[in-house]
Amino acid sequence: MKKVLFWGMVFVVAAGLSAQNVTVREVPPIEYARDAGNWQFLGPRLVQGDEGARLAKVNLSVPQENEVFYEFNARYEGGVEDGHGGFGIHILGDSRLNYPSWGSGKSYLLWLNYDEHPVSTDIPAGLSAQVYRSDSHSEMTLLYSQDLNEYLAFLDESVLSENVPFRIVANGNTGEVRVYDPTEDLESVYYVFNIDKSSLPIKGNWIALRSNGMKVSFGLGL
Repeated sequence: MKKVLFWGMVFVVAAGLSAQNVTVREVPPIEYARDAGNWQFLGPRLVQGDEGARLAKVNLSVPQENEVFYEFNARYEGGVEDGHGGFGIHILGDSRLNYPSWGSGKSYLLWLNYDEHPVSTDIPAGLSAQVYRSDSHSEMTLLYSQDLNEYLAFLDESVLSENVPFRIVANGNTGEVRVYDPTEDLESVYYVFNIDKSSLPIKGNWIALRSNGMKVSFGLGL
């Protein structure tokens, strides 16, 4: 198991390698997309501080193959007072574009969304989660959409000011992706979706963090 620790950064990424058990500490190259949000480090946290940015994005160079673990925490920093905001992560990306873009090469976007008046009937009003397949920097297809309004009762001011842990496990060989429920046991309760079988095995060289219409910060670990 190869484990890549992003010092002062946002994830622990563990990529399964056969017959190896090596721990490597390194800082991956970070590429800030121009005119795509206001990204900066404030202490140990990476903060996107422009609540008006609709296509905020930062790219991270990370090799991903076999079974990959993504572990990080996120904290809401403001901006959904207008009834709209979201953030997410592109995984298994084959390329990057250092400008604002709808997609992010060939990748999969896992998205957490709050929208009181969504323009698409495929997106539930209120709190929801989506999975998109990105086919290019300008094309994405919605694969799954999940209503999460049952969790709204938990989102009081004390929770919104906390770091929320996220764990995602993607298997590039089988296509199974698990997204663990941050309100439950991060070892056993998760949502599952499957990558298109025709694209397997899949690997990537890039991760992209992004937000839409809100301020958010990311930190290391759970």
